[in-house]
Amino acid sequence: MTAALSLPGLLSDLAVIRQDFPILERTLAGDRPLVYLDSANTSQKPQVVIDTMVDHLERHNANIARAMHQLGAEATEAFEAGRDKVAAFLGAPSRDEVIFTKNASEALNLVANVLAWKGPFQVGEGDDVVITEMEHHSNIVPWQLLSQRTGASLKWFGLTDGGELDLSNIDELITERTKVVAFTWVSNMLGTINPVAELTRRAHAVGALVVVDASQAAPQLPIDLSAMVPEERPDFVVFTGHKVVGPTGIGVLWGRGDLLEQLPPFLGGGEMIATVTMEKSTYAGIPHRFEAGTPPIVEAVGLGAAVEYLGHIGLDRIHAHEQAITAYALEGLQTIKGLTVMGPLDATQRGGAISFELEGVHPHDIAQVLDSRGVAVRAGHHCAKPAHQRFGVQASTRMSSYLYTTPAEIDALVEGLEYTRSYFKLG
Repeated sequence: MTAALSLPGLLSDLAVIRQDFPILERTLAGDRPLVYLDSANTSQKPQVVIDTMVDHLERHNANIARAMHQLGAEATEAFEAGRDKVAAFLGAPSRDEVIFTKNASEALNLVANVLAWKGPFQVGEGDDVVITEMEHHSNIVPWQLLSQRTGASLKWFGLTDGGELDLSNIDELITERTKVVAFTWVSNMLGTINPVAELTRRAHAVGALVVVDASQAAPQLPIDLSAMVPEERPDFVVFTGHKVVGPTGIGVLWGRGDLLEQLPPFLGGGEMIATVTMEKSTYAGIPHRFEAGTPPIVEAVGLGAAVEYLGHIGLDRIHAHEQAITAYALEGLQTIKGLTVMGPLDATQRGGAISFELEGVHPHDIAQVLDSRGVAVRAGHHCAKPAHQRFGVQASTRMSSYLYTTPAEIDALVEGLEYTRSYFKLG
């Protein structure tokens, strides 16, 4: 393969965009240029995000909503501006529906926990919770814990041989007993893009709540919650900051305002209360009811800068780039003898994370050989062990692209895999 710089769908200003990411200038492994193909794990950060966070720490650092001085006011304004930017990024009907957590895992645990407590949406014995076999562990374990605590039954959609959800038994899984349907928008292992509207419509028809893990979708798919018709709009959507060119340590839970207003708080402490006496407490309104204690302030400021940066480029353009570079990667990977791609082979039906097996070589060995050539990929079960078990493998190697990935980097991956085959003397 050769670097097809005119590949349809590639960002026309890709070289300029790459200059925004200082880490991409690094060289590794004997002065080889860094080829970063692990963005589904964590994305790299543009200079504007780094500068915004440094400026906040250097000039505006203070606790929020408490200090009655100018720095406190500046910090509060910057933190809440981050919320406004995230709300705009999601097309949220109200900025008060955006809740900051420490990551997507905490956001999912928040929802699963409060649904176990007494209230109008309480899940209990005799109820069903439905998930899927392709979920990240963060969208499996909280629902297992909820089911164990409440006596609810946990059910799940299986997978087809092509790595898509098997919806053939949807009428058996989503019934009048179903209280929650939780699923990933885009699989972090298989890359599969799931039918959010169809699943949400079916769940809402029986009165179930819908929780969508958008950790892999938010970086690469345009999301406009306000544009969705109510019956196809999930009730909760979560994503994490570090996959959308933002910092670690911050995640987002969006929830329907009318639902959030009726749910009990997840954690107790400062800022989430209205009044406290020794006998009882009353709680603040949303979103602060779910943000106990000092929040990730500079991380929220950085996340605001990150989603604003993506907005300037345009999620529609980023999505087109991901489809183009993914198609190019799939074409190159399929030229490698003994390599099997897991998940859909149509780039228009999947995200940029591509997991694969190379016959005769352990995924960890593949990753180490590639790393010796400056190519960064992930190896393991990618926190999706049930999906790996479905396909009869313990682990896989995963490459994942993003808005800064070039065809030349895909060529370096393919060349590295050919070298891996020769290194292990495969026929």
